Amino acid sequence: MEICVKLHEFAKKTEGIQSMIFRAYADALELIPFTLAENAGLNPINIVTELRNKHLKGEKYAGISIKHYEVRSMKDEDVIQPSLVTSNAITLATECVRMILKIDDIVMVR
Repeated sequence: MEICVKLHEFAKKTEGIQSMIFRAYADALELIPFTLAENAGLNPINIVTELRNKHLKGEKYAGISIKHYEVRSMKDEDVIQPSLVTSNAITLATECVRMILKIDDIVMVR
């Protein structure tokens, strides 16, 4: 969620199509906590809204605690994810989307 918040802030500073791209990317990343909350049997809209609000207030370690069914500090819960995992996942997903878009352009031309 922290990445979503930062992308939305960056989108506000940019103009035109670039701003739309950053907003769409942030919205797509927001589906991750939404799906996690939904799969845990929580109300995804309430959880994601609460999570976003906590991140906007500066609580960058806030996350969804499945054990306690609420938004809590993942640092306090001893949940740690290496940044390399996140950066690789985002990079691979972005490359996948770029390849799909290229294929769509090639098919449209034919």
